This record gives sequence, structure tokens and C-alpha cells, in this order.
Amino acid sequence: MALKYKIEGTTMPVVTIQLEPGVTVYSESGGMSWMSGNVEMDTNTGGGLGRMFRRAVSGESLFITDYTLRSGSGIVAFASEFPGRIIDLHLKQGEQLIVQKDAFMCAEKTVDIDMHLRKRLGAGFFGGEGFILQKLTGPGDAFVELDGEIITYDLQPGQVLKVDTGHVAMFEPTVDFDVEMVRGFRNILLGGEGLFLGTLRGPGKVWLQTMPMMKLAQKVLQYLPATSGGSGGSSGGLNINLGQLLGGNQ
Repeated sequence: MALKYKIEGTTMPVVTIQLEPGVTVYSESGGMSWMSGNVEMDTNTGGGLGRMFRRAVSGESLFITDYTLRSGSGIVAFASEFPGRIIDLHLKQGEQLIVQKDAFMCAEKTVDIDMHLRKRLGAGFFGGEGFILQKLTGPGDAFVELDGEIITYDLQPGQVLKVDTGHVAMFEPTVDFDVEMVRGFRNILLGGEGLFLGTLRGPGKVWLQTMPMMKLAQKVLQYLPATSGGSGGSSGGLNINLGQLLGGNQ
């Protein structure tokens, strides 16, 4: 039975799933935004302590919550936590996709979520996204939230795409992902891209995001006033003044 759903909104979208009898969807605990009164919630470990640990390491909560109908028909909705896109994935039996940490929103109960370890240490040390990603395995429908707008590429065998690693949102398991040092002294010193770039090598499909959350956070941080702590305050802390941030006079 195909999952019935609707994705609405622009910069802060929401996916609303029409539940049918016998259909269960799940999310990380606290992921639900609203639901019908006849929808039953069941928070559980999702497979024991091992599963709990792997979910936590991959950026999700320790527990998951299942949503099923008590009777009739109903809805459950999951809203994006960050400006971007909700991508619907239709996974066949055994089909897998590798997604960035903390991208998972919700899925049918038949979809398995697990952590994915990068094969090369360089990608973890210097990639800016850590060693661990998330792996989704079908069958079933799943939904992920990615940052900003989404651009896709179908890489041919041996075709290489070099990317600032924060922009790598999702890719097929056939794509080889590694991190390489930028060549050229002037590029390293003056290029502004750091010492390393991600290398995606085909074959396979990749999804790139235009506004990585980490880059946005770093940009906003440049405009936040930092003040040293005075009497009664902590020393050396970051003091955010809302009036200053919005350009007002305090």
C-alpha cells in the first residue's frame, strides 16, 4: 500500500501523512508537530540498546515514536526544523541511501535507519561532518530534511565532483566519498575554502544543499556582540543583546 502524504510550505515545509489502518510510521522522539486525536503514540527503543546507541551517535534521539490509528482515518504531521526542503524517498527492498547526520524526519515502519561509518579516516577528520552519517534501507517511504535548496547530480562511472563538504546532503552507496587536500599554496592560503574539499566519485546520484546549517551558524556568529562578563556575571562568556542584534537602541 502506497503511503499517502502531502508536502506543503516553502522555506519551512511540513509533511502531512494520511494514516490508514495497518500503516505505522515512526520518527525520533519529539519529532511530531501535530496529529489527529485518534492516532496512537508508542515511544520505544526501536530495537534495543544497540539500536539506541547507534541512533544517538548518528544524531537522532535515543528513542523512537510509532504512530498508528486506533480507528477510522487520521493524520500525523512533521515540520521542518530549519529552512530547507523535505525530500520524499521511495525505497525498494534493500535499496539504501546515505544521508547527512540528523537529516531523518520520519518513515514507514518497514524502513530501517542505522548509522553509516565513512570508509576513510580523512573524510571524518577533515570533512567537517564527522565520521558518522545515516543509512536508510528500504522497503518503504521515508522523509529527510535538507538545508536550503537542493541540487542533484547523476555522476557517471569515474566522474568526480569536488564539494565543500558541508554541502553534501545525501548520496547513493555506489558513490565514493573522500576528502582531499586543496592543491596549490595560494589556493590554501588565500582561497577561503580551507585545506580540504570533499570528493564525490561516481557512479551514482548525489544531493547537494545550498545552505549548510554550520555555515549559517558561523555567519550569524560574526554579527553577535561578545562582551566580557561584569560583576555578578560569568567571565568571558558570549552575551547576546536582542536590541543590538536587531539594530535597536538599548
